[in-house]
Amino acid sequence: MRPVVALLLIAVAACGGRRARHPPAPADLPSEIALHVINHHWLDVTIYVERDGERSRVGLVTAATSQTFIMPGHIVGQSRDIVLVGEAVGSRDMVRTETLIIKPGQMIEWTLETDLRRSSVGVY
Repeated sequence: MRPVVALLLIAVAACGGRRARHPPAPADLPSEIALHVINHHWLDVTIYVERDGERSRVGLVTAATSQTFIMPGHIVGQSRDIVLVGEAVGSRDMVRTETLIIKPGQMIEWTLETDLRRSSVGVY
């Protein structure tokens, strides 16, 4: 019976030497992303972020004012690309940015014009 116990101890020791492999940690994502919206439009505008086909509401910018939103870093996800969408309240007017690729430490400034088609965005 002793040879069986010795074999079991060797087998347990051999298996115990392996450590469970954990998936690699995701690349450093920013903990927060600042989105500064300057609204020159005469209507309030609801701001959304689209990522991977999913839309999340960020907030509302009152007509002719500015607003800074602090968004959680996970909003950019692994791909780090997002699209901003603005919808004027009480109107069919809307605007979409091109795809923005956000890197750690960057902020977004989006200027909404009275004609939303002329709006501009910058990533700094």
